[in-house]
Amino acid sequence: MRVSAEVGERPVRGARGAGSETIKAAVFDLDGTLANTRPAISKLLVKVAAEQGCPVTPRQAAAAVGKPPGQAFGRLLGKPEDDGRVLAAIGRYRELFAYDVLCQGPQLLFPGVTAGLSALRAHGVELAVATSKTTRGAESLLDVMGIRELVGPVIGQDMVRRGKPHPEMVLRAAGRLGVAAGESAYVGDTVGDMRMAVTARMEAVAVTYGAGTFGELAAVAGTRMCSSFKDVVSVIAACRPRQTAGVAAQRRRR
Repeated sequence: MRVSAEVGERPVRGARGAGSETIKAAVFDLDGTLANTRPAISKLLVKVAAEQGCPVTPRQAAAAVGKPPGQAFGRLLGKPEDDGRVLAAIGRYRELFAYDVLCQGPQLLFPGVTAGLSALRAHGVELAVATSKTTRGAESLLDVMGIRELVGPVIGQDMVRRGKPHPEMVLRAAGRLGVAAGESAYVGDTVGDMRMAVTARMEAVAVTYGAGTFGELAAVAGTRMCSSFKDVVSVIAACRPRQTAGVAAQRRRR
């Protein structure tokens, strides 16, 4: 898949995997990876669904966390995404998000995230976020947690035509950073995240403290497993970019 350069994107530095020893960029999911928002968002989904006359269990709500609001409420309410009740629920959710979720600020961060992101930056790794949230919602969450200045581009669901697990989102993030996909890693907590990374030919790095179980995540071929954010930093630091068949063949001929 070829992605054309867009306004504001930086030129990709070199061919994929050529002349490089370490991963140059890391793109992160947000909910369940950097931010421990699952409990607060689940509670809010239950609250909003109840207001729409559709009681759901905390478990049902938890399964919807990380999905775009239309998909989440469509599933919870059993209605099409363009149904009036779904649209009303989305509006109410966004209205209450600041009061029910953002108010928790830095307490939403998983342990080690701030120090880990700082360490990656210090080692020259470019950072970005690619999330199913809207860009505005993601920016707000990063701001209140105090880590917005540590990451560069933020790519939300509203900035792409096709969401996860299609690779458009992470490829756009890598393009904004000016780093080839093969020299990048994507860090997430769901099977969809890992499939997106693999399709984009990025290093797929899974955290097991989020939504996905160890077994589900490990079943995606090529996934690197991490039980803490400290592990994420170590894995990214140890990764080596994958070579294309062409690059590998050239090196064998030398």
